Amino acid sequence: MLTIGWFSTGRDEAARQLLQVVYQKIRSGDIKGKIVFTFSNREPCEDKESDLFFELVRNYKIPLICFSSQKFKDLKSITDEAKGDTLRQWRLKYDREVIQRLDDFHPDLCVLAGYMLIVGKEMCHRYDMINLHPAAPSGPKGSWQEVIWTLIENKAIESGAMMHLVTPELDSGPVITYCTYPIRGKPFDDYWRELASRPVAEIKKEQGEKNALFQLIRRHGLAREFPLIVSTLKAFSQGEIKIETGKLFDRKGSPISGHNLSDEVNRAIGLP
Repeated sequence: MLTIGWFSTGRDEAARQLLQVVYQKIRSGDIKGKIVFTFSNREPCEDKESDLFFELVRNYKIPLICFSSQKFKDLKSITDEAKGDTLRQWRLKYDREVIQRLDDFHPDLCVLAGYMLIVGKEMCHRYDMINLHPAAPSGPKGSWQEVIWTLIENKAIESGAMMHLVTPELDSGPVITYCTYPIRGKPFDDYWRELASRPVAEIKKEQGEKNALFQLIRRHGLAREFPLIVSTLKAFSQGEIKIETGKLFDRKGSPISGHNLSDEVNRAIGLP
């Protein structure tokens, strides 16, 4: 049975939905595993959304470990200001505190699902970690909001989602699985035409995330993230994918990279 550590800031409804989907697939037996802990870099009462996430974790009776990165950052800015402490040094110290708090857990695999911190080298060496990133392997880096605005600004023709190994470099680890989908044709083209005569910066300022094209791309991406992460964890739990010394192998021990699961994901959401 695959033992899983779940890392999430718990900052929005999508974070809760991801945990719900994976938890339900574990209970149904589709994923042969168990979430042995959930870690968040927020603490209770820091944010309403994360509090809702914590409530869900407790309802599932999953051990919850919280350690506020913001409070730690504020503390370090005071105590280390005279030393000129850099962000990299801060991240190393924070990760060491996290590792200490997770010392009683020994997960086979850790999943970053909406965890809004870059993980440092020591954390990557301590755990085999995979990350859900809301873009195709060739797509933009950053948060899902940054990804969508970059797609719009670049007039992209497709987007996607991927699971990749976590490295200290943001969204740059080896790709494990991915899917892609078009953001042209029906129903996208009408919304693209609405943007054709206006600068994206102007639309971003006036409408923000309420923009219709932005919301449409998000809906299509979010619908695919859930089956992608389920299929990936299912493959790990069945021994079809293994991580050894930071590299990916199949059950026969042959190196692998970047399984395209677009067809499987499309079937999962009811597309031909």
